[in-house]
Amino acid sequence: MKVLKLGKWNKFLALVAGVAIASGVAVAQDSGSLEDRIKPSGRVLMAGDVAATPGAGDSNGARAGDQVYNQACAACHAGGVLGAPKVNDAGDWADRLGQGMETLVRHTIEGFNAMPPRGGCANCSDEEIESAIEYMTSEL
Repeated sequence: MKVLKLGKWNKFLALVAGVAIASGVAVAQDSGSLEDRIKPSGRVLMAGDVAATPGAGDSNGARAGDQVYNQACAACHAGGVLGAPKVNDAGDWADRLGQGMETLVRHTIEGFNAMPPRGGCANCSDEEIESAIEYMTSEL
């Protein structure tokens, strides 16, 4: 058997390589931390998908009307963009309210005139959409 003689630098490099390999094996064996490091940071919602935001609202996960309004509706309904009825403006809402809440909710879910489906809130449930409409008309 031949003994390999290593110089000072070769011994140092062998030590560094050994430590690197050993620590790499230890990290690879800890699959829990590996899964945490490579898990997706989010998910893609397609048109029509409904995903409640856990803990954002009441006990069933639904957001309150004011939360939905502030997150999704205010951009257009605060100032009446492209004819959107302004919040608590009786003149803007009179004809719409005359059609009934069921029609308002359906128009919001399906999209109507310049408003996109679900008012642009792809992750809003039907109940959250209705709550947002009730919030926007609560002071009429």
